[in-house]
Amino acid sequence: MSDTPTLDLDRALGFAILSRSVRGRLVRIGPALEEILAAHNYPLPIERLLGEALVLTALLGAMLKDDQGQLTLQAQTENGVVDLLVADYRAGELRGYVRFDAERLAEMPVEPSLFALFGKGYLAITFDQAATNERYQGIVPLEGASLCEAVSDYFERSEQIPSLIRAHVERIDGIGCVAGGMLLQHLPEGEEGGERLHVRENDAAWEHASVIGGTVKGEELVDPSLPLETLIWRLFNEDEAEVRVLSAAQLAKGCRCDPDHIAEVLLKFPDEERAEMADADGVIAVNCEFCSRTFPIPLERPA
Repeated sequence: MSDTPTLDLDRALGFAILSRSVRGRLVRIGPALEEILAAHNYPLPIERLLGEALVLTALLGAMLKDDQGQLTLQAQTENGVVDLLVADYRAGELRGYVRFDAERLAEMPVEPSLFALFGKGYLAITFDQAATNERYQGIVPLEGASLCEAVSDYFERSEQIPSLIRAHVERIDGIGCVAGGMLLQHLPEGEEGGERLHVRENDAAWEHASVIGGTVKGEELVDPSLPLETLIWRLFNEDEAEVRVLSAAQLAKGCRCDPDHIAEVLLKFPDEERAEMADADGVIAVNCEFCSRTFPIPLERPA
């Protein structure tokens, strides 16, 4: 038998506290996060920012019932040190990218605030349902001390769903960068698994669950030796008669850039525009910012 401990990484796990009409989800990302970060030599503040964004994307994306649906989280500003952050989730696959001003970032403290990084910006969360071809997008100001607070603000403003969100990012010896997070929500009216009631901020059942959930520690969220099921039990077993563990999802890095798809997209441009894109050898170089790869696409495709 191997003495090597099993590490609980790259997984999302849902749970529900039915007696309190509360649903929750835990996410912990390790090797998948390292693979995403490896495409760019991000400095530590940007690494932490992207790690938090990917955790939030996985927490929200794992709620999609459509396997081919996509959740995209995008934060953008015109004059910030970070002018674009984008992360998305589809069927357990994650990808993310941050565009920033390296010179301005180097002049900032080691742990800059969210406002210092973005200034005045906005956060957009987009749900694309492939099965029904429907898209829903909520946009809120990029405010608060962290991305977690900004997403909580999104749920308050756009969904009117009381939510508790926690995330933590840390480098762990022998493993690399690990990001973990938890999402707790009061079930909205008619949600499966909960009573048909109107969600209220001052609901005593929700207040109790959110206080208990708020005791989770950052080191617990990223501890690869602590199974997610055990963390749920540790938080809620003393106060709840039943906590139901729901579906789990494996997480992986998935850029989805494909030369054939890129070529098909380029064919939709007029011939004159495609000719302007090509170099002297008749090749159009298309960059994928997510995975930091360049795809050479011939201007003239073989017959």
